[in-house]
Amino acid sequence: MNKDQMPSRRRALLAGAAVLAAAGQAGLFAAEPTVIRGAPRKAAPTPAAPAQTGAAGPPPRMRQPVKASTYRLQPVTGYGPPRRAPLRTPVRRAPILRMSGLGRKMVLTFDDGPDPRYTPGILSTLRKHDVRAMFFVCGEMAADNKDLLREMADDGHAIGNHTWSHPLLTSLSRSGVRDEIESTSEVIEKTVGEPPLWFRAPYGAWNRATFQIGAELGMEPLAWTVDTLDWTTPGTGTIATRVIDGAAPGVVVLSHDAGGDRSQSVAALRSYLPDLLAEGYGITVPRRRRI
Repeated sequence: MNKDQMPSRRRALLAGAAVLAAAGQAGLFAAEPTVIRGAPRKAAPTPAAPAQTGAAGPPPRMRQPVKASTYRLQPVTGYGPPRRAPLRTPVRRAPILRMSGLGRKMVLTFDDGPDPRYTPGILSTLRKHDVRAMFFVCGEMAADNKDLLREMADDGHAIGNHTWSHPLLTSLSRSGVRDEIESTSEVIEKTVGEPPLWFRAPYGAWNRATFQIGAELGMEPLAWTVDTLDWTTPGTGTIATRVIDGAAPGVVVLSHDAGGDRSQSVAALRSYLPDLLAEGYGITVPRRRRI
C-alpha cells in the first residue's frame, strides 16, 4: 500500500504529530509549571523567541549568571543574644556609710592587715560562728602574707583595697594615688584570682581623684558607721560595748587586725559577736551596689 492509499484517519494523525513536533522546536509551549512549597502553582514565564540570524538557526540561549543574594550577605536582625553595655562603677562624691536593704544585718570590717599575729584569731572566731566579714588589706601586708589572703577568700570573706602603704591620699599626686590603689588591686587579684570590688581610703581621707581612680578600677568606696577606735587600745570591754551600742540594720563597723597591738580587737570580737547573733543580728558581706 502506497502513501496515497493510507486510510484518511491515519494520515490525519500523522499530520497532527508533525505539527506538534514543529511547535515544540519553536518554543511555543510553556515549560512544566514550577512548584514552590507553600505557594500556589504558577507557570514559569515563556522565554521570548530569539531573533533569526540566518540559515544556521537561532543562537543558543545564554543563561544570566546567578548573583549571590544580598540577604545572605547581611546579618539577620533579631537573632542572637542582645548586646549589653558593660557595667561601669559610678564615680561617687562621698563614700558609702551604711548598707541599705540588708534587713536586720550588719557588716563587720577589719583594716590594715593581714597580720599573722592577729588576723588568724579573727578568722578563727568568724569561722566558729559561720559568718563573713570584710577585710580591707594593705598591699605591702598582703604581699608578705598571701597565705592569709587566700584563707580569707577560701572562707568567703570579702577582700577590699586599703592602698599599698596606708598613706594620706589627699597629700599625694594623682599618679601617686593611682600607684597606691592599683598595685594593691594587682596583688589581691594575683593571689586570690579576683580583683577587689571595694575600696577604703586610709584615715577616711577622700578626694575627687580617690573616687575617680577607685571607680576606674571597678571599686565602690566604703566608709563606716560605727568606729570602735580599737587602734587607741581602749580595752576589750570598751570595744565590745561600742559595737553593741551602735548595732542597727545596715551598720558598718570599723575595727583593725593590724597596724599595732590588736590583741584587744581579737578578744573583743570573741565577746560581742555571740551577743549580736543572740540579739537577732545577721553578719553579712555586702554585694556590689549600683546607683
